[in-house]
Amino acid sequence: MAKKKQQTAGTPAITSLTASGVDFTTHAYEHDPAHPSYGEEAAEALGVSPEQVFKTLVAEVDGALTVAVVPVSGSLDLKALAAAVGGKRAAMADPALAERTTGYVRGGISPLGQRKRLPTVLDASASAHPTICVSAGRRGLEVELAPTALATLTGAVLAPIARHSSPAGV
Repeated sequence: MAKKKQQTAGTPAITSLTASGVDFTTHAYEHDPAHPSYGEEAAEALGVSPEQVFKTLVAEVDGALTVAVVPVSGSLDLKALAAAVGGKRAAMADPALAERTTGYVRGGISPLGQRKRLPTVLDASASAHPTICVSAGRRGLEVELAPTALATLTGAVLAPIARHSSPAGV
């Protein structure tokens, strides 16, 4: 994957990245509404490993919304997410609440440029890759950047929050 900066206007995530000055690359593809998995569709369209494409999930930890960024090849371990932020219980957030809070639609939620900045946890497996892809704020648009840059821009904690044995994500 290319590492040169490309700027594509149109989403708060891209605006945030452009303003930050970090290196990133955008990757657009034709979204197929019939595809069963947004993340797997992105990996297939970009021709990269599903371990390098990360999905953004919104959960509630002890009643507070929290963002989890995990590889599309795995699923979110809710207990590990709770532990990573010092909480006791975690559950997936209501999709409508996640959309209202982040400003993005399901399948296009980006960890960057959210309407309300939420505590974020990035799965530790991200550090195994020089770059990873995450949603750029809409279906069919991914952004590729260094995991350290993503962690810095979102204030993310790195922790092992993904189950890597499951082929289907949460």
